[in-house]
Amino acid sequence: MRITFGPWGETLAEVSAAARAAEEAGAEVVWLPELHRSATVSAAAVAHATHSAAVGTAVALAFTRSPMVTALEALDLDEISGGRLVLGLGTGVQRLNQDWHHADWAKPATQLRETVRNIRAFWAGCTSGDPIELDGERAPMHIRGYQRPYPVTRTDIPIYLAAMGPVLTRLAGEIAEGWISHELTSPAFLREQIMPELTSGLERGGRPREALDVVTSTCVSVDADPVVARRRSAGMVGFYASVRTYADFFAFHDLADEQAAVIAAFREGRTAAALSAAVPDHMVEALTASGTREQVAEQISAYDGVADTIKLTPPTHGLTPAEVRAAQQELIAVIEELCR
Repeated sequence: MRITFGPWGETLAEVSAAARAAEEAGAEVVWLPELHRSATVSAAAVAHATHSAAVGTAVALAFTRSPMVTALEALDLDEISGGRLVLGLGTGVQRLNQDWHHADWAKPATQLRETVRNIRAFWAGCTSGDPIELDGERAPMHIRGYQRPYPVTRTDIPIYLAAMGPVLTRLAGEIAEGWISHELTSPAFLREQIMPELTSGLERGGRPREALDVVTSTCVSVDADPVVARRRSAGMVGFYASVRTYADFFAFHDLADEQAAVIAAFREGRTAAALSAAVPDHMVEALTASGTREQVAEQISAYDGVADTIKLTPPTHGLTPAEVRAAQQELIAVIEELCR
């Protein structure tokens, strides 16, 4: 199981320094998210700061850029990194797309399928000057009179898709080089709910299992006092629990009542810091890797044999920068121990 890392920082310089430290500790990929920063700009900064680890977006929003812009940014990032880019894409949710970005949202699985097709077609043909003519229900692409005058580092940059629901998860298995989860995916959920859908998608695409990198993401909090470690992760659990879309996920873990309590607290207008108070320890234990170094190493090992890759990230929600920084430093130390 490959060990990878999602760095945090108050500045891009700190993000880059954390990525470099994780690379030196043995992390094989560093992943950059998109919400409070641009995933692609962050990836560019980290690409300059690292040397051997792959640089991935986890994830860039697929519908808030045109497929051509995404394809161009990916080519540039692959050049900057010397062929180390992994393009991770996700749909986001309807409200984020429509209300925050004024982006189209209809038949997201169809749109994502066509978006991936367009990106790959652009990479393959952008230097030839030949027309690119792709019909589609949600994302047609018709390009004439265009020829990229610069060479491309690779035309087969790997594309990973983030998904939790069955339709998009099957799509990842069918067409992508990798699948990426959100930070709370337990080994049981991965084994019982995700892998059957990925297998179905692989079969539909006529692809072998080894064609897909299964990347599970895990929120990791390490402290000599396991109570402190669990409380650091509670805000992350509360963030996801406040989203009704994940009702089936929490019900799978017999945490429906606990999620309802978090949603009630969210409706009361509690801040992220206060929301963590609604998250009991057993909820944190079920969905994160939190505890002493020995406990966290054991929790991470439970994914071995199910996931191909694990993406480790520090808790961030409801914490002060100093608290996140401390958690991240402990996590990088754990990565070094795991990669020895």
